Amino acid sequence: MENTKHVLVYGDAFVDYIAQTIENNSFNRHLGGATVNVAAGVSRLGIPSAFITISGDDETSAFVREELEREGVNLAYSVLMPEKRVSGVYVHLTPEFDRIFAKYENDTPDLQVMKADLQEEAFEKASVFHICSGTTFHPDALSTTLEAMNMAKKHGAIFSFDVNIRPLRWESEEQCRETVKGFLPSVDVLKLAKEEAIFLMETATWEEGIERLAEFQIPLIFVTDGENGTYAVFEGEILHVPVVPVKPVDTTGAGDAFMAGILRHIHLNGLPATREEVMACAHFGNKLGAICTTKPGALTALPRLEELENFFD
Repeated sequence: MENTKHVLVYGDAFVDYIAQTIENNSFNRHLGGATVNVAAGVSRLGIPSAFITISGDDETSAFVREELEREGVNLAYSVLMPEKRVSGVYVHLTPEFDRIFAKYENDTPDLQVMKADLQEEAFEKASVFHICSGTTFHPDALSTTLEAMNMAKKHGAIFSFDVNIRPLRWESEEQCRETVKGFLPSVDVLKLAKEEAIFLMETATWEEGIERLAEFQIPLIFVTDGENGTYAVFEGEILHVPVVPVKPVDTTGAGDAFMAGILRHIHLNGLPATREEVMACAHFGNKLGAICTTKPGALTALPRLEELENFFD
């Protein structure tokens, strides 16, 4: 039977103002945000993608919606509130071409997707439901995120969580930790970077962080490590999945490209059930992340399925 389900993503849309040079004195405007990148990245890989977000009636919001629709992302479950203003983020580049989130602009932080805005149909059709921590620092958004998670679990969707911690957006580190950890008992697929494992579990090393994460009994954990590839944690074993070396131009969005690959694999094949399936899933995500770093920008650099055929193993 044909798979008529979609990958469902909930999160904030942003406009990224991305530095063109390492001097960080000129910027290009792009649609952005981790969940936006994942929703668009999944669609670029030929998988139906739906996005729950909120936008307004101004030119910037229209730009966001048009870009998402151009990417083939279904916005039928999103909210349009005239007075909402989409947030902006300034991304600086280091001499090593790593990203630094330098400044946020958010004129309407209290206008959020509410629990009542969530549509049952969106979750009935979801193979996977994916979030980042970006919708958990505002009380209303946190309430909506919890409700969305429960709706997804009720309908049998796989729950995917990229912690994607942005300390600037939290009142305190402790609030961040406790909020994020509150979701972990329900998570099926967790993605975090090495430093996020250390931060979240308050350990000296990421390996110790993974040991402490074991209490949450998360079926599949991916620890990303840039050019060193990915560590997949499955049934108590840490599996290293290397990545093909590439010459990076811009690492912005690489983790989101990786995540889009993981979600595509799970949409098509279900949650990996063997060591070999986990390795194959991570390998696919690694290739997407690597390709993304060879082009500037985030969403603009997200790979399409046909690009994988030209990417050597």
